[in-house]
Amino acid sequence: MSQSNPRVLPGYRLSISFTLFYLGVLVIVPLAACAITAAQLSWDQFRAAVWTDRARAAYALTFGTAFVAALLSSAIGLLVAWVLVRYEFPGKRLFDSLVDLPFALPTAVAGLVFSNLYVPNGWLGRFLVPLGFEGAYSRVAIVLVLVFIGFPFVVRTLQPVLESLDAEAEEAAALLGASRWQTFRRVIFPALLPGLLTGFALAFARGLGEYGSVVFVSGNMPFKTEIAAVLIVGRLEEGRPNSYREATAIACVLLAASFLMLILINRLERFAKKDEG
Repeated sequence: MSQSNPRVLPGYRLSISFTLFYLGVLVIVPLAACAITAAQLSWDQFRAAVWTDRARAAYALTFGTAFVAALLSSAIGLLVAWVLVRYEFPGKRLFDSLVDLPFALPTAVAGLVFSNLYVPNGWLGRFLVPLGFEGAYSRVAIVLVLVFIGFPFVVRTLQPVLESLDAEAEEAAALLGASRWQTFRRVIFPALLPGLLTGFALAFARGLGEYGSVVFVSGNMPFKTEIAAVLIVGRLEEGRPNSYREATAIACVLLAASFLMLILINRLERFAKKDEG
């Protein structure tokens, strides 16, 4: 009596059809529409739309703040995940649930809260602004809100990795005379690196596409605190014949850059897994 292949899930044709339909309608078609709309511009028009001084400043700010925020989110997320997995303390479940708050909280609310906290007369701003810390309507403000919405990705990526680590390897390192730092650097960190890179990539990608919170805390000043998403909205509101196409062209540049960054990070993850193996 022949047995069915256990590797094939029941309903394979239905599930693969639904998956392809989802990818086609909700992912491929919108991306193709974006590219087709931008392609209606001539090369000179496309270049004039996406490579102005204002656009380059917006790109630099968008990618720069997203990168810095992803680095900070990785460090904070690693620390928070370590505490949640390795220690027991009162209120741990509540603390763990608060990590997911940025997922459920509307980003506009986060922007309003941060802007009110760090303005000169805010709860924190009244103490920090005299010290030179500008936490509202500045580039620092953008990084702060991007860390707020990005670090949960790192925490949730690293938690299962930390839970699956073999305690015997750490004990063996300690018995061989390794210090805590050596154990972390040579035993724990290599195992965490693929997950850490994944969390970094998720936080970075989330930061590139963020709009709701940044628009409230940045001040949206061209050449200073204007991100690319705000520039796209500005182009749409101009009402010129090619405004929509120019906005789409800028969106295509962000899309292409995001794909390149994700490909690079995926390659880094593969190299890290090979080194671990």
